[in-house]
Amino acid sequence: MFRRKVQTLDTLLNQVLRKEGLEAPLLQKRLIDVWEEVAGKTVARYTQEKFIRNQTLFVKIINPALRADLSMMQSELVKKLNAAVGSMIITEVRFY
Repeated sequence: MFRRKVQTLDTLLNQVLRKEGLEAPLLQKRLIDVWEEVAGKTVARYTQEKFIRNQTLFVKIINPALRADLSMMQSELVKKLNAAVGSMIITEVRFY
């Protein structure tokens, strides 16, 4: 009798995504999608655009006072967003 190396579907899927170079874009999409949950519904109402470039999350906030408040909470938001995704995706958040 021979033994097979049994792996979970989650493990196999992660290996394929990593091999094909799709893991990082998928995690970036998840991080952008979790913005409303982490920042809150009030902040999400004033958010227009979000994108990631060079490990920096850029967020367009239409309320100047809120933008200033969020700028002071930058490091906390980075920690919460990365924790929500379960991986170190961003190192900085910039508001414009």
